[in-house]
Amino acid sequence: MSKKILLQHINVPGINTLETYVSHGGYQSLKKAFSMTPDEVTEEVKKSGLRGRGGAGFPTGMKWSFLDKKTDKPRYLVCNADESEPGTFKDRYLMQNIPHALIEGMIVSSYALGAKTSYIYVRGEMMHVIRILEAAIKDAYRAGYLGNNILGSNYSLDLFVHPGGGAYICGEETALLESLEGNRGNPRNKPPFPAVWGLYGCPTVVNNVETISDVPWIINNGGDAYASIGIGKSTGTKLISACGNINRPGVYEIELGLSVEEFIYSDQYCGGIPNGKKLKAVVAGGSSVPILPADLILKTANGDPRLMSYESLSDGGFVSGTMLGSGGFIVYDEDQCIVRNLWNFSRFYHHESCGQCSPCREGTGWMEKVLHRIENGHGKMSDIDLLVDVAKKIEGKTICPLGEAAAWPVASAIRHFRAEFEEHIKNPDSCCKKHLHSEHALIH
Repeated sequence: MSKKILLQHINVPGINTLETYVSHGGYQSLKKAFSMTPDEVTEEVKKSGLRGRGGAGFPTGMKWSFLDKKTDKPRYLVCNADESEPGTFKDRYLMQNIPHALIEGMIVSSYALGAKTSYIYVRGEMMHVIRILEAAIKDAYRAGYLGNNILGSNYSLDLFVHPGGGAYICGEETALLESLEGNRGNPRNKPPFPAVWGLYGCPTVVNNVETISDVPWIINNGGDAYASIGIGKSTGTKLISACGNINRPGVYEIELGLSVEEFIYSDQYCGGIPNGKKLKAVVAGGSSVPILPADLILKTANGDPRLMSYESLSDGGFVSGTMLGSGGFIVYDEDQCIVRNLWNFSRFYHHESCGQCSPCREGTGWMEKVLHRIENGHGKMSDIDLLVDVAKKIEGKTICPLGEAAAWPVASAIRHFRAEFEEHIKNPDSCCKKHLHSEHALIH
């Protein structure tokens, strides 16, 4: 059995309540953290090797150390709970089942950063999660874990939940800050980075739900103990949202370094593919990462077993590798239509583009239209290279990563499944009509 940090008590009845959470060791990290200096707390997080679990994988302790502490301005911690990536649902699972894990993490992390006011920015559509968090925060205030002079420490913190703007783009940290300030959620040009000029022009750290929820365990057990879990620079555990053509979809906590093959086929995790079907492809980290065919997701280009880690999944770059991303693990069996699923992704990114950057605003629309006509039997062979060309004209030419998120799935799908695109164009009756009006697309 793999180590459990975040989901150890997930099946305990009442773990969503303050009383049960505390009875299972909840909020113990506050006492230890308050016996340390803020810099010492940050140092433990650095030693742990914890990397951002929202997708970027940037070292958390290093990100904290960038915070401008020379200014007299207030500092803020903002939790990015605007989980909008297709295929990813682990943060909402954590918040609705163990809300106090996030709240405890927010308190310890805010203490380390010197923040007196912090925010949890939750996707606006998840009102049930917002209500759960607000109720849990009220209980934490009543118990003295929030408010003035927490546990007699002379440290005070106010914590608020803020409903999101209902747009995928608000998951980008600077667009999130704009939305939190009451503005339209458009990404900002960087630099300056949020650590210098963030919320209300003040030093700000933005971290993901899973990232912050890991912090109490690190403080209770030490950074070295966390670093001993996992493999190489991929330390600790990771929540994976597993869906698609698998027998056991759901949220799993794995030790980083587990083989992809074991994750897909083991009864402890996904339980294999239904009806004895063959594996065709996997999107390993949410819709914005490159798709890999079965041979490359199970083994690297060198023939080594592919591991669930930041380094192993990216081995080979985008030619033969992908990214761990947010852990949105989508499995496709042999019957799935890559073209139709890619069209669904492209529809999503076109709809969610904020329109601020011309390459993204225009390019995502072009990709959706071209994929629509290929899927619906009106494509031309030149459309395939047109898609590749448009993707190149978007990648690296936008203010925020949504451009890359839209371009990478298109480029990788054509790289690995070009023959399927050609077959749609050569024999539209045999391909397109098979999938038209069907439920073969995994993401709607």
